[in-house]
Formats: sequence, structure tokens, C-alpha cells
Amino acid sequence: MTTSRTRELIASLRQELGAAVPLPPPPVPKVEPPPVRVFPKRRPESRYARSAGEHTTALLGIGHVGTRYATDVVLQFQAELAVAHEAVGTELPDGWAADNGLLPLRTRVGDHREFLLRPDLGRRLDDASLAALRSGAQRGVDVQPILADGLSAVACMGSGLALLEAYTRELESRGLTVGTPMCAKFARVWLEDEIGEVVSAKVAAILLGERPGLGTGDGLSAYLVYGPRIGKTDGDRNMMSNIHARGTPPDQAGRRLAVLTRAMLDQGTSGVSLDLSKLSGELGEAAGTSYRAPQRRVRLVDVDRERKR
Repeated sequence: MTTSRTRELIASLRQELGAAVPLPPPPVPKVEPPPVRVFPKRRPESRYARSAGEHTTALLGIGHVGTRYATDVVLQFQAELAVAHEAVGTELPDGWAADNGLLPLRTRVGDHREFLLRPDLGRRLDDASLAALRSGAQRGVDVQPILADGLSAVACMGSGLALLEAYTRELESRGLTVGTPMCAKFARVWLEDEIGEVVSAKVAAILLGERPGLGTGDGLSAYLVYGPRIGKTDGDRNMMSNIHARGTPPDQAGRRLAVLTRAMLDQGTSGVSLDLSKLSGELGEAAGTSYRAPQRRVRLVDVDRERKR
């Protein structure tokens, strides 16, 4: 194949201009060496956060790495959040109350999802439970304790029986009559008003799983009301929270609740009008307004151990 005259002229011109000699490579820019550490060092905990941390289980002075939380903080938060989610999501088995010798009761809630969305339905018994209460429970007692799941069936099934037994034992040791032991499923605090009114109890006490906090899904709360009847308000009640192994142990809580109950019966009232000023010898720090000994935070994740796995 012959080449055209034009192509020959262009090739000759390129030859004269040095096209046969390759161009030199472009200069390589200077590349700086990488830093020893890409991420900044974690800021040390402040003395203020360290001192304040002795008086609370809240996360204080957690610091950061760059714009993010440190790895151990994230792991602790996720573990504690998982404990809370598990507690709220656990449902009390239908046969648990009867298996433990308790009168089984149930509120008007249909299922667990409805229980979380409709607190009002958890404050009243369904028809079958109301009939069982009227026919199977002792009436006219001094105190009617009620064990319930509340927002933590984990707590109810964990230390709930221990608290119920300790409270009952302390009440009877003070000469008070105690009603039929019972357990309510899908229960809210105000359920004690209806139950106490039906059995004509002088004091109703509901012991139920409390709303979980970070890392604490096994805590119980006790709410007591004098003269229970439908329509009582939170101002008519007295309560004790954080009843668990790392807070107030069930045995100690049972004694304090019995003292509180005796005071209600003696004074004929409960709630904001109840005078506890003379009970500091029996209630200890629970009767005062001063600072209490701090609760120690329990780490749920061992970061060093996780790194070695």
C-alpha cells in the first residue's frame, strides 16, 4: 500500500522536529512522608469529670477521638442500650405467675405492642381477671401487695419474688394482715388502685419492673397508696425505685417498704402528706434529703479482652 504525498511530507516534518527522540518524563512531585498517627490522640479525662463521676452512674467526661466518641465509650453505650431493649422487649410468660404460687391477673391489654402504646389499658383488669380477683382473693386486709411486670419482665422474674417475700415477711412481723399473693401481666402503676379497691385493702403496693436505664434492666420499683380506689393520683403515692442487687437489695427494700406502710396506716394517709421526718432511724437515708452514697457504674464490656479475641 503506497503512502500519499501528504503523509510523506508530515512524516518528514516530524523527523526534522525530533519526533524520533522520546520526550523526557515529567518531573515527579515531592511526596511528604505519612504522619506517625493519622488520628489525634484522645483527650484525657478532666479532673472535674472524674470527681463528678464518683457521685453518679451517668456517662461524664467521655472525651472524643477527633469528632467521634472513643471506641470503648461506643461499646459500653451499645451494650447498655441492648440491656435496656431486652428488658422492655421481654414478655412475662402466661404461666409464670401460677407456676410460682401467685394468683394470675391480666390487664385489658391485648399484646405486648399494645401494652407499650396504650398505658391506659394497663391500669385496669380484664373481665376474667376481675372475676378471679373477686372470687379468689382475701378481702379486708391491711396490705395488698401486687407483683407485676411493668416495663421490665426481666426484673419481675428476677428479684420480684425475693422482694415480694421480703416485704410480706416484714409486714407480718409487724402484725399486719397481708392479702393473697398475686401477679399482674401487662400492668401499669395505677392498676393497684382498682385491685386495692376490689379487695378492700387499706394499703395497696405494686412491685413492678421499672423503666430500664442504660445498663440497668433488672430494677424494680414499689408504689404504695393508702385507701386505694380508682381516681388516685401520683401525688397520693409513695415510691421506692432502683431495687436490685446494685441498688437497694430486696431484703433491705422489704424492710423499708414495711416501715413506710406502717407509717401510712398510723397517719391514715400517703403521698405528699405523709410525714417521714421521724422515721430516719428506720428508713435511714431514704427518710432524709441529703446526698446518698453513689452507686458504682458496672462496665458491661471489657475493651481490652475484646481486643485480644
